[in-house]
Amino acid sequence: LLLFLLFVGPFNCFASYSRATELFYSLNEGLPAGVLIGSLARDLRLPTASGQRPASPQPPLSFTLASRGLGGQYVQLDNRSGELHTSDVEIDREALCVESSGVTVFGGASAVSSSSSPSSESCLLLLDVLVLPQEYFRLVKVKIAIRDVNDNAPRFPVPHIRLSVPENAPVNTRLAIEHPALDPDVGTNGVQTYRLRDNYGVFTLDVEENESGERTPYLIVMGALDRETREEYVTVIVAEDGGTPPLVGSATLTIAISDINDNCPQFSDSQFNVTLYGNSSLGTHLATVHAVDMDLGSNAQITYSYSQKVPQPSRDLFHLDESTGAITLSSKVDGDTPRLHRLIILGNGPGCIPAVITVLVTIIKVMMRPPEVVPRFIANEAEGVVYLKELEPINTPIAFFTIKDPDEKYKVSCYLEGDGPFRLSPYKPYNNEYLLETTKPLDYETQQLYEISVVAWNSEGFHVNKIVRIQVLDDNDNSPVFSQQLIELSIEENNVPNAFLTKLHATDADSGERGQVSYFLGPDAPSYFSLDKSTGVLTVSTQLDREEKEKYRYTVKAVDSGFPPRESIATVTITVLDKNDNSPRFINKDFSFFVPENFPGFGEIGVISVTDADAGQNGWVALSVLNGSDIFVIDTGKGVLRAKVSLDREQQSSYVLWIEAVDGGDPALSSTAKITILLLDINDNPPLVLFPQSNMSYLLVLPSTLPGSPITEVYAVDKDTGMNAVIAYSIIGRRGPRPESFRIDPKTGNITLEESLMQNDYGLYRLLVKVSDHGYPEPLHSTVMVNLFVNDTVSNESYIESLLRKEPDISIEEKQPQISIEPTHKKMESASCMPTLVALSIISLGSIALVTGMGIYICLRKGKKHHRADENLEVQIPLNGRINLHMLEKKPMEISNI
Repeated sequence: LLLFLLFVGPFNCFASYSRATELFYSLNEGLPAGVLIGSLARDLRLPTASGQRPASPQPPLSFTLASRGLGGQYVQLDNRSGELHTSDVEIDREALCVESSGVTVFGGASAVSSSSSPSSESCLLLLDVLVLPQEYFRLVKVKIAIRDVNDNAPRFPVPHIRLSVPENAPVNTRLAIEHPALDPDVGTNGVQTYRLRDNYGVFTLDVEENESGERTPYLIVMGALDRETREEYVTVIVAEDGGTPPLVGSATLTIAISDINDNCPQFSDSQFNVTLYGNSSLGTHLATVHAVDMDLGSNAQITYSYSQKVPQPSRDLFHLDESTGAITLSSKVDGDTPRLHRLIILGNGPGCIPAVITVLVTIIKVMMRPPEVVPRFIANEAEGVVYLKELEPINTPIAFFTIKDPDEKYKVSCYLEGDGPFRLSPYKPYNNEYLLETTKPLDYETQQLYEISVVAWNSEGFHVNKIVRIQVLDDNDNSPVFSQQLIELSIEENNVPNAFLTKLHATDADSGERGQVSYFLGPDAPSYFSLDKSTGVLTVSTQLDREEKEKYRYTVKAVDSGFPPRESIATVTITVLDKNDNSPRFINKDFSFFVPENFPGFGEIGVISVTDADAGQNGWVALSVLNGSDIFVIDTGKGVLRAKVSLDREQQSSYVLWIEAVDGGDPALSSTAKITILLLDINDNPPLVLFPQSNMSYLLVLPSTLPGSPITEVYAVDKDTGMNAVIAYSIIGRRGPRPESFRIDPKTGNITLEESLMQNDYGLYRLLVKVSDHGYPEPLHSTVMVNLFVNDTVSNESYIESLLRKEPDISIEEKQPQISIEPTHKKMESASCMPTLVALSIISLGSIALVTGMGIYICLRKGKKHHRADENLEVQIPLNGRINLHMLEKKPMEISNI
């Protein structure tokens, strides 16, 4: 007892400071994670929540779920603040609170209704929360009500609902629809109303709600129904809930109108007449009566019977089939049989007044018995029909016919009546036997059924017909036949894969399987064509390219299903039509043409070759110059490039053009090419003398100038290029005291003194220099006059100018200047100095003193005159071969001796 008190005592004390609390929250289903449900610390008014501080330090509050059951997965509890939030697991009210007869418990939480009887309107999530430490310990019962949202649309359990309504259903008849729509939502979010999408003016819907709140739709008949007018009505039934916005569900509703026996049999006529010969055999068919009942099934069953007004002898003479209404002769006609019989026949239906028709039978009495025709069939026969295969040989026997007179009084003959390849002939040696046989092969495709009659008549003119029906049996004797032996097709290139080409059609005159045709591609057909075996649809599985192949030709076969099979062949030709899918293509992307300058205007510079793989108008190409159209033009048809004017290389040495080629397609495609025109130089420019500038200029040459000394130079340029610009200099005319004293370098144009100048060499020297190029085919040249005045000084300039004005009497030397493109060798200079050396040697030997004196004299003269400046006149010479000194411009200019 002491131990028990020691153990229980502390708990009694603990319980005295604790108490149980209940909190209630509500939230919508389907909320995301992190939504605040409530704060336990605040709602429990704990000190930390109210902001009051305890007098002495206390441990922090702690909130803990008593059990982590299934209910705990929907919430997150903050252990410090006591805030309750939604978790990552979404709350689905319809899954959590499934309606049942009891409470569903989920571990530490349970989903229950608020009453002992579960309600569709409430769904509670129960949680147990422990609050610690001991000073604030309590067990908190948390109830979270899950509010329904309209997140489910009504749904019918079956997609098709069938309802049967009798056609005699009165107006306002109500029929329950056994499969109402279901909506997991509750309250107004559940199913509220039903409607028909099309009521045809004879139906409407009503909704009834039972004690448990379930709503059942009822179909109400609003108008008269008639199955014979319309057998069924197909519409859509729509269920709508009360949410905002409302959600709907639908199903197909078929209303079948069931038949009732509201129609009776009826004959189309009320009376008709029949004639019967008195010698007719038993079983002879007289007529068939037929009545119609618009009802179905057992309501439309009709039986036929004689009226009670028909006398018994007539009933015994004529048999009436109660099911088919056929009337046949059931007993022999004799002399006592009445000639007229009135047969009143009733058409009986269930629950109906019988329909009535009258058949008047008139019997024509015959005094003698007709001839008899007795057939004995050789070929296959069944129920009066003879079966013969086509292509049977000629004279195939069909049947024997025995012809006789029952009274044996009259002669009986017979013949064959009807069309067909048949013959009836007496069979010897018998008198009354006849053989029916074929006269030519039968053809099923020409005619399948023949009906012929073997007619027997006696000498009194009485005759009897025996009808023979001959059915021709088909054989596989016909091959399939294409409607066209040559099938010509066309398709545009770049078609879509599996494009339809055509549907082949072949017929086979045979019947049954022998006439069923299958289609096959020939061995020469490309693999990307396919032919449906059954339908004959011809397709192409890939894109066709006309530029790769324009024509396709192959065979197709039509094969029947006979044994052995027969086939026929047709040819398919496919033309691939062009589309503008190829741009014009130049043979080269860059064209280069070398054209001599001064080429005549509109001359052919070159041909621009361009092709287009397309055909027809799509392959027509038009060329145009995109730039330089004011100078160049191109022939669109031939692609010839021409210049409108003559081209000068010295003005522009090359041209770069862009040529555009545009085809004739719609839309048009184009491409461009670069054209480079390089002008080749021709010798159309003579050398241009730049120095001296005038034929009237002169240069003072001192007598003391040593041989080999350069005096002056002639400088010229040529605008041409290559060999046309290589210039050679030559002296073609000389005048002066000793004109051969000067020479010119053919390459550089430098004029040098060849020999020493003497006393008698003083005076004016005039050298006519020819400046020539090396052009082809003919070189061009210019001339210039080089004037050299040999003297110590220029004392009288007017005198010199008067000499320059005079027309020089110079003989033209026709020697061509010799020049090499390579530098000139020294041998040329030494050869030109040779005459000078010889002359100096002779003079030295003749008079050493005279030479010494002259040398001293020259040196003195040179020292005195060294400071003087000389004058020189320069002018550009016109570019022609003849010299006209009177036309030259005279302009003096001072120059110094070199």
